[in-house]
Amino acid sequence: MDALTSEEGTLAVRLARSVLEHAIGGMPEAAIPLPPVFREKRGVFVTLTKKGELRGCIGFPQPHLPLQQAVREAAYAAAREDPRFPPVQARELPGIRVEVTVLSVPMLLTVAPKDRTEAVIVGRHGLIVRGYGRSGLLLPQVPVEWNWDAREFLDHTCMKAGLPAGCWKERGVEVYTFEGQIYSETPPDTGRNTG
Repeated sequence: MDALTSEEGTLAVRLARSVLEHAIGGMPEAAIPLPPVFREKRGVFVTLTKKGELRGCIGFPQPHLPLQQAVREAAYAAAREDPRFPPVQARELPGIRVEVTVLSVPMLLTVAPKDRTEAVIVGRHGLIVRGYGRSGLLLPQVPVEWNWDAREFLDHTCMKAGLPAGCWKERGVEVYTFEGQIYSETPPDTGRNTG
């Protein structure tokens, strides 16, 4: 799977923003010409923040949808369907920062459970933990933001799945890694661009 160019990443962020402005803000839908990569199936997450705090994050870990559709659906769901937050209101949109993470295909870690900390590269990998009928995912940027090491990252991914920290040491629990290309708007409050 080829990486997106920075221009394509910027278009993905513009597409996510236009979905919010149209569906929530009532503005006409922006006509954004999209290159062919947007027809390829990709995993994607859309993260919304407000004043540096998470406001919504939803996505698709597996590449089941064309990128264009995945960005549209994830943007809307992050704003209106994340069960952790009330739905985003139109008045909030100017203060919302949009971030799009395009994912590589998740790969099962095949090392022994005791060696998983050495196989996880903080700052490069995102994680999915699956076990006991539950699943949790954390994006690659999360452990960097929280200054976690690989063990803490694995523990927190277990907890995101509703499982106890340390469950990643069990043979019956699967750990997948993936990488992400992160594109974001300039935050409304700091003027810093991380995309």
